[in-house]
Amino acid sequence: MLHNITLIPHLVRMYVRTRMEYRGAMFLAWLSQGFSYGAMYATIALIIARFDNLGGWQWPDMALLLAFHLLAYSLGASLSFTQFRDIEEKVRLGTFDAILVKPVGPWTFLVFSGLNIGYGGHVILATGLMAWSLTQVGLAWSPLLVLYFVAALISAAMLTAALMTMIGTTALVWVRSRHLFSIFFGFWELARYPLNIFPAPLQMLMITLAPLAFLAFVPVAVILGKPVPLLGAWAPLASLAAGPLCMLLAVFHWRWCLRNYQGAGG
Repeated sequence: MLHNITLIPHLVRMYVRTRMEYRGAMFLAWLSQGFSYGAMYATIALIIARFDNLGGWQWPDMALLLAFHLLAYSLGASLSFTQFRDIEEKVRLGTFDAILVKPVGPWTFLVFSGLNIGYGGHVILATGLMAWSLTQVGLAWSPLLVLYFVAALISAAMLTAALMTMIGTTALVWVRSRHLFSIFFGFWELARYPLNIFPAPLQMLMITLAPLAFLAFVPVAVILGKPVPLLGAWAPLASLAAGPLCMLLAVFHWRWCLRNYQGAGG
């Protein structure tokens, strides 16, 4: 374990240096992502301006929801998306076997040798939008609220990383798993809107089997003092527990898939 930890800075440094060889392309990608999300958020803002609110959420509330959603996703996905999405290809080509014999844990190598700094544009946009929205929603800040805000953001990032880890790792057993990412992103798209605008069955689904309501809606609703469907007074605790619990489940799933991995030849 200590050996793996000491190698993490070296793995990250090597990957970052590789990506920085093409700084222009990377910054253009950040800019492109920023414009893409900015246009989407502008569309939502125009809809709210036309109808005054969306499920009882004014534009500053929605801006905070969108910013929290994007920032939590970016932090979690930078440690998981491309790394575990590509496991399917590694299994198919047999290159995953080479990772298993490296002098570092396979999870550590996968995550930190591919730390995705391409999410820089997401982080910049989300941080800016969040800073603006926090000046508009009129929160009564307290040490406890600040602590909850940070802890909920970390939990949401852990939730993203855990779900993507489990989806990608499934390829070690099924060989194919990329189609599961399409399902993930379908619910991820819905998670940027207030949960209360959806019918009750979908609300239940997004709190249980596809728990992406905890990515942004539940913690932001708690921060703003808005009611949370189905969870009620349990919402603050549930939002803090969702990330660690999913991460623990991802650890067990990763280990189980590794034990059942049979190599490219089956």
